[in-house]
Amino acid sequence: MLLKPHLAPCNLRMQDCATMPSTYSYSDVASMIDHSLLNPTLTWNHLEHGISLALAYGVASVCIAPYALKHCAERLRRGNSNADSKVRASTTIGFPHGVHATATKLAEVRQALADGGEELDMVVNISKLLSGDWQYVEDEIRAVVEITHAAGQKVKVIFENAYLNDAQKIRLCEICGKLGADWVKTSTGYAPTGATDADLILMRKHSPPSVQVKAAGGIRDLDALLRVRALGVTRCGATRTASMLDEARRRLGLPVIDFREATAPHPK
Repeated sequence: MLLKPHLAPCNLRMQDCATMPSTYSYSDVASMIDHSLLNPTLTWNHLEHGISLALAYGVASVCIAPYALKHCAERLRRGNSNADSKVRASTTIGFPHGVHATATKLAEVRQALADGGEELDMVVNISKLLSGDWQYVEDEIRAVVEITHAAGQKVKVIFENAYLNDAQKIRLCEICGKLGADWVKTSTGYAPTGATDADLILMRKHSPPSVQVKAAGGIRDLDALLRVRALGVTRCGATRTASMLDEARRRLGLPVIDFREATAPHPK
């Protein structure tokens, strides 16, 4: 079933609002979500619960703490064999501050790929970027992209826009386009601010069509998800996955997903 979105007040220009997608299906919104399991206070039970939730709701991926990636990938392989949609295993590189040495990031990449990672969210070296060392920033992104693509997997490049001006964001978009990154991503969720509409519009405008845009930080309900979808966003990091997708199913007239598991729920 398709439904016209019930949107929160739009903060775009009126002509932009008029071109927003008029319909969506459950798979349209579920396939936007990277279910985030990165909070350092999450216990093993929380991680297990989150993987089960992602499989039950059929989201795009689980973005999990690196130490649990191998277990997550194995569980997703087993769970995906019985599902209509494929939930991918993802993790982070250089997270959350981006200031790891390049060699350390590349070691993380190789470990993540060996553990079954299919999508890697890397943080740029923010210190080097703010210092104006663009060659370092570009060389590091290139190295991560090349190794990951050689293994047949994908890379999301995290900018951490809270610390950048528009010119720096635009230059990063241009670099990521040149190097063939798969996504540009607003933020880690651990900076003072997360995804803003202005940043998403800017990143979509200055990235080639081959590079997708991911929003992270602040996408907490279905209306926000639909709003950024209208801006050209294809992925969102989310911890409130169940409530967002329960609301989508309610609006679409679909049955509730009866998800119960004897593990701890995700912390608020």
